[in-house]
Amino acid sequence: MASAKDTAVFFAQGTPAQFEYVLKLYPQALRCKAEGHKSRKAEELIKLDNWYQNELPKRIRSRGKDAHLVHDELVQCMKWKQTRGKFYPQLSYLVKVNTPRAVMAETKKAFKKLPNLEQAITALSNLKGVGTTMASALLAAASPEHAPFMADECLKAIPDIEGYDYTTKEYLNFVQHIQTVVDRLNQQNTNGTVWSPHSVELALWTHYIANEMKPELLTGIPDADAVPIGVNGNTENGTSTNGDQPSDDSNQASEVIPAEDKKETTDGKPAVATTNGNAAPVAALDENSTTTSFNEDSLDRTNSPNAPVVTENNVNNVVSEDTTNDSIATNDSSNSNPATTPRPTDEESEPTEGDDSQDNVSEPPTKKLKQ
Repeated sequence: MASAKDTAVFFAQGTPAQFEYVLKLYPQALRCKAEGHKSRKAEELIKLDNWYQNELPKRIRSRGKDAHLVHDELVQCMKWKQTRGKFYPQLSYLVKVNTPRAVMAETKKAFKKLPNLEQAITALSNLKGVGTTMASALLAAASPEHAPFMADECLKAIPDIEGYDYTTKEYLNFVQHIQTVVDRLNQQNTNGTVWSPHSVELALWTHYIANEMKPELLTGIPDADAVPIGVNGNTENGTSTNGDQPSDDSNQASEVIPAEDKKETTDGKPAVATTNGNAAPVAALDENSTTTSFNEDSLDRTNSPNAPVVTENNVNNVVSEDTTNDSIATNDSSNSNPATTPRPTDEESEPTEGDDSQDNVSEPPTKKLKQ
């Protein structure tokens, strides 16, 4: 077996013991990421991530079959996403335009569509500023047993994904790759721990960040034949015991799901199978799907270089509250034809925080290839 210190090899061939070892490194990898930000405080990301991984899922589950998000949670989730990833000030303004009623209605509708991820994303895209990537973050918080977060680092780590344009179809393809690893780990695991798409995604993100920023974290990764001992401690009676969590504030609630923990989705159905240790199946990829996002991180991908910039003072003039298309209107939007107008792509260059200037925006290729 090739070295598991290579992220692509780790993803394709990693054993349960290796994945459990790497997942425990998440707090350290997150701190490396946080301290790598030039203009953002490290502690802010640590605090936001703790909220996203631990507090938000509990709040959503506490609402039972009518699970939903409130306006402040949507805004906070966008802040987490942009702090851990790339920062685009327009998105922070756009999500605030959504009314509390719209946020509750659309997120409730989306969560009821689960485990059909495509329909859930379609519902969430009715919210301003919410595209496929942001929708995947909301779904991962609401249903980690079905949905992983589509982080750039994870897309880059999967060899079969050659480029990315942040469409729903691409997300479902990403989910299939993640689910393949979920099935493999649950089949190979012997300690009763059940892996979910979100926990696999977190482990993959952790490995990528550690490999890029602090490779020495991976020096102790177990050999391929090592026996997994459970993410939270030593195994006992075939199931993972609830040992101490890592000391960092970013401990994730949606790690590996114990087999005996029979969580339910918002419709009352079992979220994770407990008889064979396999996670619940995800929605199948529709090859004919053309669902995509005209919003979120593609806001600076307008067809006109003179497109207006969203600010707190003019956001209501640029985007009407009655519209559901979250992309910024261009000067020739009235003549645009959906059948011929190119779909915008996600982020390609990273602006600095607080820089709202879009004077140098140019039209990107239709699909961003890996470097």
